[in-house]
Amino acid sequence: MDAVDARVRWARLLSLLGVLFTFVVVLLGAWTRLVDAGLGCPDWPGCYGQLVVPDNSVALAHSPEVPLQVGKAWMEMIHRYVATSLGLLVLILTWLAWRMRRQSHCVLRTSLLLLAMIVVQGVFGALTVTLKLWPQVVTLHLLGGLSVMLLFLWLHLRWRQIGRAAAAKRLARPGGLWLLAVVLLIGQLALGGWTSSNYAGLACQGIPMCNGQWWPAMDWAEGLDLTQTIGPSYLYGQLHGEARTAIHMAHRLGAVALGIVLLLLAWRHRHRRHLRPCLAMLLGGYGLQLALGIANVLLWLPLGLALAHTAGAALLVLAMTLTIWRVADLSDGWHMVNKAKKEWVHA
Repeated sequence: MDAVDARVRWARLLSLLGVLFTFVVVLLGAWTRLVDAGLGCPDWPGCYGQLVVPDNSVALAHSPEVPLQVGKAWMEMIHRYVATSLGLLVLILTWLAWRMRRQSHCVLRTSLLLLAMIVVQGVFGALTVTLKLWPQVVTLHLLGGLSVMLLFLWLHLRWRQIGRAAAAKRLARPGGLWLLAVVLLIGQLALGGWTSSNYAGLACQGIPMCNGQWWPAMDWAEGLDLTQTIGPSYLYGQLHGEARTAIHMAHRLGAVALGIVLLLLAWRHRHRRHLRPCLAMLLGGYGLQLALGIANVLLWLPLGLALAHTAGAALLVLAMTLTIWRVADLSDGWHMVNKAKKEWVHA
């Protein structure tokens, strides 16, 4: 095996490891949020000015207005340690991509984008603490984490192309319905983060009705207001009940819209055998998320199910990414076949 083959194999392995590692980081972030440990350390990147959780006397001297809660502080710091390690992994992959830039510009561009996303995530991590769980930042931090995981997977797929004839080809753009599905998924993920960061998960009791009504009283203007004031602590939320109900209902309606589009896509591509496994995976992931969402409402948001719902969202992102890749790859293949037929006819 020559040096190039060794680098490619390492890059494939590390990029796949990055997908799994990011999945863990996303779950750790969700766990930190769900146990109300997001402000376990009042500063960043350290904790009460230290690289590890200090004893009570040091914490009291640093921030006397924020009592030390050791368990929550360690939860927050473990999340930071693991996220930092993820950054080191991205640096290694970027170096490998730079060494392979002559073989594939795609892996280098994706690696640089991934590196930039990691830097942005670090900024969001700092702002999450300094802005006291401001919902806008918390939601963007979640979306950023899922984006990092998506980019790791996309990079892994690009590395798998190197050394094959497919390495030089460009992927085709999926159709408009696929674009709509992606937009709806992003919107649904954002609404999920907005629901969590505003503590609206229990704003509606009962399924399919909400608080005994099909259309309860809701304050859409405040619930979907993206200009909430910076300054107060958003631990446990600042919105009143009707605003939280609006957020919760928006998340439910988004789930219905996404499900309809996914079913339409499955019906449209039902005759494409090579897409069936991906479509089954995508619909299965959606069905799992739907079941977990219903269970969280009926069982009053237990920690385990809430974490599983976050894990389901991450799995749905991976399933959508793999399906889009497959669709683009197959579309490009059909495009080349049709082009070859036309050239043969004209010849």
